[in-house]
Amino acid sequence: MAEHVLFLTGRLARPRLERVLAGLDPAPFAWTVAEMGVKVAALMTEAIILRRLDRALVAEASRIVVPGRCRADLGRLASEFGRAFERGPDEVRDIPEWLGRKRKTPVLAEKSIRIFAEIVEAPLLGIQEISARAAKMRRDGADVIDLGCLPDTPFPHLQDAVKVLKQQGCLVSVDSANLDELRRGAEAGADFVLSLTEKTLDLVAGTPAKPVVIAARHGGLEELVRAARKAARQKREIILDPILDPIHFGFVPSLLRYAELRRLLPAAEIMMGTGNLTELTEADTPGMTAMLMGICSELAIRNVLVVHVSAHTRRTIAEHVAAALLMHASKADAALPKGYGAGLVQLHDLRPFVSTPEEIEELAKSVRDDNFRIETAPDGIHVYNRHGHHVGEDAMSLFAKLDVRADGAHAFYLGTELMKAEIALRLGKRYAQDSPLDWGCGTERPAEDLTRHAKAGPTLAAKFEREGGRT
Repeated sequence: MAEHVLFLTGRLARPRLERVLAGLDPAPFAWTVAEMGVKVAALMTEAIILRRLDRALVAEASRIVVPGRCRADLGRLASEFGRAFERGPDEVRDIPEWLGRKRKTPVLAEKSIRIFAEIVEAPLLGIQEISARAAKMRRDGADVIDLGCLPDTPFPHLQDAVKVLKQQGCLVSVDSANLDELRRGAEAGADFVLSLTEKTLDLVAGTPAKPVVIAARHGGLEELVRAARKAARQKREIILDPILDPIHFGFVPSLLRYAELRRLLPAAEIMMGTGNLTELTEADTPGMTAMLMGICSELAIRNVLVVHVSAHTRRTIAEHVAAALLMHASKADAALPKGYGAGLVQLHDLRPFVSTPEEIEELAKSVRDDNFRIETAPDGIHVYNRHGHHVGEDAMSLFAKLDVRADGAHAFYLGTELMKAEIALRLGKRYAQDSPLDWGCGTERPAEDLTRHAKAGPTLAAKFEREGGRT
């Protein structure tokens, strides 16, 4: 009979597994997916399979595939069910490669979140500097340029700044606690104003500006709900911001506010400003950004305000873009945000070593020239040529063994490569001789990536406007 493969899985992985199998073209076999009543496939035990696997499905199958992390005794299962059992790959996305197909690299080309990037001291900058900063922010992936006003600081060129940015093709927001500045920005053509309240909502009526509304009383969700209902009666579009608070100053309650607002208003447009976490927590930002964007993805929060003041947040826009792309792709795939290569893994690579010490040793024995090869493995840095093979954990101790003091250019080259290899070894990053270390989106991306991200912003923004803020 024709081959028919039965795949066993858990609830979370089932939708993605079915999409991967449906995408096999040409299909190598007929297939069926059986969910074993567990949330995560790795929790599937031999006892669960024995108890829950439908024998009618087994009767139709040529063989049964269990997830790679399922540690059941396959021999016993085969004996019990009368069919061959085999263990598949750990990850669903690896199934095509496991079947001998060329793996398709996930495409990270769409995001569901509109990123507002704030120029925090706009009143102190001239028009030319504002324009230059906006251009850089757009290259990093910002969708909206936010002009951040300052308390008790005049901004006489606010209207001119809005108009110049609009002429550059930017979406523009004005962020101020001064109602006159918000009104002036809206009349100059700003697309958004931050932040009004339910009582000041009518300030920008008759302008193209979409209000971002906060509660006059911090934490007052009832105010946001009333503002949303008022705007709905007036057939106006607004964005609600319950405000994310810093850690130890209301962080967890503020997260609960976002969840409660989404429960109360399932269709509302919501904004989250992430700066109170990224700026006010002395920790590397990629991980916290990924977490915050994951929360936004789950709660369908489609507007995020990003700021860069502290030196350690210098790549925050690019990190938010990477996280938005990652969360969009994994949500669309009904998959974990893992295996997409969005660039947020910066300090420690998932697979830092491409060769084992034994493989390097074997290769070193075959070298017949004077050129030094440098590789890293779990046991250290390997440097070898036809004269010898040296292993160590730091550049200085290895360099002394290479006898290149009379050759300045060669010594300089080997010194830089060995130091790069030492950094990679200590951090658990992948090292490749003559190639720069990959820091993900923690450094400037290649020109082609920057171009793609710069184009993604206006495209996404246009989609938001066409669809009334929906994605």
